[in-house]
Amino acid sequence: MLLDMTGIRKAFGNNLVLDDVGFAIDAGEIVALLGANGAGKSTLMKIMTGIYSRDAGTVCIDGETVRIEAPRDAMAHGIRLIPQELSVLPDLSVAENVFLGAMPANGDGPLATVRFAEMVRRAQDLLEELGLGDIDARARLSRLTLSEQRLVEIARALAGKARVLVMDEPTASLSEPERDKLFAIMAGLRQAGTAIVFISHYLDEVFEVSDRISVLRDGINAGVFVTAETDHDSVLAAMLGRQMEHLYPPPAIAPGAPFFVARDIADGDTLAGISITARQREIHGVFGLIGSGVQTIGKALFGAHALTGGTITLNGTPFRPRFAADAIASGVGLVPGERKAEGIVAEMPLRENFTLPFLSRYVRGGTISVPRQRQFAARWIDALGVRTTGPEQPIRGLSGGNQQKVCIGRWLVDDLNVLILDEPTRGVDLGARRDIYAHLRTLSDQGLTVIVISSDAEEIAGLADTATVLQKGRSVARFDGPVGAEALMHAAGSSKAA
Repeated sequence: MLLDMTGIRKAFGNNLVLDDVGFAIDAGEIVALLGANGAGKSTLMKIMTGIYSRDAGTVCIDGETVRIEAPRDAMAHGIRLIPQELSVLPDLSVAENVFLGAMPANGDGPLATVRFAEMVRRAQDLLEELGLGDIDARARLSRLTLSEQRLVEIARALAGKARVLVMDEPTASLSEPERDKLFAIMAGLRQAGTAIVFISHYLDEVFEVSDRISVLRDGINAGVFVTAETDHDSVLAAMLGRQMEHLYPPPAIAPGAPFFVARDIADGDTLAGISITARQREIHGVFGLIGSGVQTIGKALFGAHALTGGTITLNGTPFRPRFAADAIASGVGLVPGERKAEGIVAEMPLRENFTLPFLSRYVRGGTISVPRQRQFAARWIDALGVRTTGPEQPIRGLSGGNQQKVCIGRWLVDDLNVLILDEPTRGVDLGARRDIYAHLRTLSDQGLTVIVISSDAEEIAGLADTATVLQKGRSVARFDGPVGAEALMHAAGSSKAA
């Protein structure tokens, strides 16, 4: 076995996070590591990569016990981590990012000079080997798309001669073609003998690429499966401790009349003519592949992205927000797609994150009423099942799923009419996804118009009552009832869509 972790234990104070956990992976193998948020996946991988020390247990490589007490120790043994969040330097070139920390140089010390031409050549050769030859190693990284930057991160890991590659949610920001390119790269690495730990919340991806599946639940091993010999239900039962029969809630009880209607929305750039009609008491899905306008339309409908054309009506009244404040005043809320960058203020407590859009409502006599903030936060912590120590806990300490519940809960005021959610379950585990979907259905049944924008066809197919499909900045199809993921994908990718 290339890498074998046994008896791993880790506690933070009185909180036991990992208890006698084992994990093994061999050369030329892809093992998916799964578990609900808080199961211990990240802690185990941080121990493997030297970010955390372990309280007990052993790590063996090629049958020999090794000490991994810092990231440099893991790197010395060929263990590399590609984190969920991008960790690149956008103002440097692609080549500089690929060889960050190990640039070929003349001499040592502060007077050493980088052999830039050699570095560019070696980086370009590596990109070619990975099938990424269309990326120029001399280009500034900021000129690349986010997905291309993610692929450069992978190249950087491989430049360090990785034997074990840990990939944490690597497909989260990739389009379908880019995801397929990544999977082809992974297949090539597997064939060359690299071991890959693949962490993903998308079971379809896990079953497509992995050889084995290792599941953690509540800090212990919950099962190891040969992928070809198991099924989704068995894996879900191991993850959640029960069979999860219904990820998606039942359809709308009684949809109302059209409430939020957008016609020919354009911005002179990525949006070229998008029309959307969402009814009261329904969940309307907007689906598109990366580059279709799906990443921009949510902000445009909310007034956070400038428009050059089109009209919007809200319950029959013209609605043209110039700023987010205009939308909020009209009872329209937006849960942004980039949660960490746009959805939360990491160092603030839940109390403040919950009340951010309506802070003025908590001001009395020139000061903020902290008790009233706590009251609102406590109400939705309980109603949404947010796992936290309380309203004063900094939101950075919550899992992705619980952070997302806060981003939704902040909008649940009495005068909310429309809630727009952009990629609402990106980076959220299946248990939290089910909770979020159930709450969205409850809100829509109570009269709210819910618009879910997603590049996940399965999500739109399972959740939406009606759907609009985008392609190249235009709406190309509308479905006025339940629709399957295959039909959504066909409409999004068909050159004949109209």
